[in-house]
Amino acid sequence: MKVGVEVERENIAEAAEKLVVKLEQVKIKEYVEMLENPGRLIFLNFLLGIGRGIGAAIGFSVVSVVLIYLLKHLLVLNLPVISDFIAKIIQLVNLRLGY
Repeated sequence: MKVGVEVERENIAEAAEKLVVKLEQVKIKEYVEMLENPGRLIFLNFLLGIGRGIGAAIGFSVVSVVLIYLLKHLLVLNLPVISDFIAKIIQLVNLRLGY
């Protein structure tokens, strides 16, 4: 009976070691430390929000430039209905930008 208890203790010890290794891999210690310091957590979330906002603004700008570029090329094709519509859009954008 004593051998069975020792084997069970070894299995528990192995499982505990594996659990510790997994927790170290997911950096649970750093996460818990961050939760204990709410000021740092708020500051990091604030910085992440600013980064996301700047990224969205830059992404929107790039997509808008590409779209306007494509619309200008469609205007050159001189398609009757689409060209007038695109020309009005480009005029509005140019007026807004001050060109």
